[in-house]
Amino acid sequence: MNGSLSPDVLVIGGGPGGYVASIRAAQLGLSTVCVEMDRTLGGTCVNVGCIPSKALLSSTEHYEFARLHAAEHGIDYQGVSFDLERMMKRKDDVVFQNTKGVEFLFKKNKVTWAKGFGTLKAGNVVEVKAEDGTVTTYTPRNIILATGSVPVELPFLTFDEERIVSNVGALKLHDVPGQLLVIGGGVIGLELGSVWRRLGAQVTVIEFMPTILPGNDEDITKEAARIFKKQGMDLHVGTKVTGGRREGARVIIEVEENGTPATHSADCVLVSIGRKPALYGVDAAALGLTLGARGEIAVDDHMRTNLPNVYAIGDAVGGKLLAHKAEEEGIIAAEVIAGRTVHMHYHNMPGVVYTWPEVATCGLTEAEVKASGRAYRVGKFPFSANGRARSMNETNGFVKFIVDATTDEILGCHMIGANVSDLLAEVVLAMEYRGTAEDVGATVHSHPTLSEVVKEAALAALGRAVHI
Repeated sequence: MNGSLSPDVLVIGGGPGGYVASIRAAQLGLSTVCVEMDRTLGGTCVNVGCIPSKALLSSTEHYEFARLHAAEHGIDYQGVSFDLERMMKRKDDVVFQNTKGVEFLFKKNKVTWAKGFGTLKAGNVVEVKAEDGTVTTYTPRNIILATGSVPVELPFLTFDEERIVSNVGALKLHDVPGQLLVIGGGVIGLELGSVWRRLGAQVTVIEFMPTILPGNDEDITKEAARIFKKQGMDLHVGTKVTGGRREGARVIIEVEENGTPATHSADCVLVSIGRKPALYGVDAAALGLTLGARGEIAVDDHMRTNLPNVYAIGDAVGGKLLAHKAEEEGIIAAEVIAGRTVHMHYHNMPGVVYTWPEVATCGLTEAEVKASGRAYRVGKFPFSANGRARSMNETNGFVKFIVDATTDEILGCHMIGANVSDLLAEVVLAMEYRGTAEDVGATVHSHPTLSEVVKEAALAALGRAVHI
C-alpha cells in the first residue's frame, strides 16, 4: 500500500526537488512517502523564496510603471499610492495557492505526506516525529534526501528578521525602510533590493567581488550595473564587510572599500551572501555519509550517495542552488530507482535574475570560452533595434551569443532585457541538441515580437544581422 511503513521510496523534504521526486516516483508506480516538517509543502522556493519574491516583484513593477512610465503611454494617474498590507496579503495568497496546488498533486498521484521531522538512522531507517511528539518509523527500500539549504549568516550580524534580515524577513517587512543596505550583489540581493527600492527605500548594495552578479558574462554585469544605478541603486563593488552591529532601530555596517575603511548606517540590512546545505535529520558523520568540501552531500550523476539505496538532490548536493535544478535531479533520482537508464548533466542549466530588466543566461561566458583557448565568434543585438521593444518602451539590454568559430555550435547565450526569462528557453533547447547559431537564425520568429532579438543576435554571430 502507498501509505505503508515500508514504501518503495521515502523522500525527506517537500521542496521543489522533493515534491517533484515524490510525484515522479508515484507516476512510475512506486509507493511513495514524502516527509515534510513545515505546515505547508513547497519548501523554501514556494513559501519564502521564488514564489513570494516574484509576487512582490510583479506588484512593485506595476506600481513603478504607474508612477513613472504610464504617462509615456498617454495614461495619467492622480495620486498613485500603494497599500503594503494588501500587497503582502496578495503575496501570501499566491503562496497559499501554490502550496495547496502541491497538496492536490500529492493526492492526485497518491503520494503520502508524512507530516513531521524526519531523521535518517543507520540501516536506512527513517523516524518521523510529528508535531504532537508521536514518532513513526519507516523502513523504505529507497531514500531520497532533499533537505534544502539555509541562508549564510555573518558572525557579527545574526538574523533577527526585523532589522537584520535574510530573504525570509525581507519578504515580511511591515514598513518600507528608509534606508536598506543589501550585503551581497547576487540574485537574491538585487531582486529583493529592487522590490524595496520601487516602494521608496534608498537601497545600497555592497558586493565583495569586483562586479554585481559575479559569475555572469562581463557584458551583462556592466549593463546591469549601468541600469540599476540609473534606477537609483547605490552599488559598491569590491567592498568587504568587516563588522556590523544593531544599535536600537539602526544597523551599523563597517566596510573596507578600495583599502579605505567606511561606515554605513541603515534602518534594515538584508544579508544575502549565499546559502549552505541544510542536512536536517541527517548526521553525516554517524551514518558514514560522504560530504563535499562545502558540506554538501556527494553524489554521482545518478544522484546516488555512498550509502546503499540513499540518493540526494537539490540544494543539499550543492552546485547551482536553483529550484529547476532540484526538480530535474529529483526526476533523475526517481527514474534511476525505477530502473530507467538516465543520468543528470548540468552543462545547459539556465539561470535567471528577476530584476527589471531581467537577466537570463545559459552556457559559458565569453571569458570562460576565451580562457579555454577555443576560437569563437560573438553576436549581439540590442532591444533598442527591435520594433516590439520600442512599442513597449522596453529598449534596455541585448542578447549575446558565443559560438564556436569552426562548427558554429552555441557555447553560451546571455540576455538582459524585458521578458528574457521566457526568451531563453528556445536557446536552452537548441543547446541541448548542440544546435548552432545558424539553427536559431534560420528559424522563423513571429513579427513583431521580442523573440526576434534572439534570432538577430544569432544572425549577428554569423555576420549577417538584418536590422542593425
